[in-house]
Amino acid sequence: QVQLVESGGGLVQAGGPLRVSCAASGRSFSTHAMGWFRQAPGKEREFVAGISWSGGSTYYADSVKGRFTISRDNVKNTVYLQMNSLRPEDKDVYYCAANPGAFYCYANKYNYWGQGTQVTVAS
Repeated sequence: QVQLVESGGGLVQAGGPLRVSCAASGRSFSTHAMGWFRQAPGKEREFVAGISWSGGSTYYADSVKGRFTISRDNVKNTVYLQMNSLRPEDKDVYYCAANPGAFYCYANKYNYWGQGTQVTVAS
């Protein structure tokens, strides 16, 4: 079992940075691939970024490539999403998710989810 709690969301001006974090509890965090997804009201959950269990491989949606960076600290049991050059269209609720073993970019492959953190980008 892995419990996830996101934090760090908030209001930021367009073009600015924001870092969201996801703290995990449970002994097996370091064996889980992690993903960040986002969701707007009435829309499907969208893949944003992912990282392998070791941190050696990272994956990004085309819409955020070059602007967002995912990282993890397996000692602190935390995964981060550094978001730079934010745009109004990045406004969403951001969720982290964990999957034992392999990384996937599909939300339905993830067993564990946090409660989400709201990111709002003012134009």
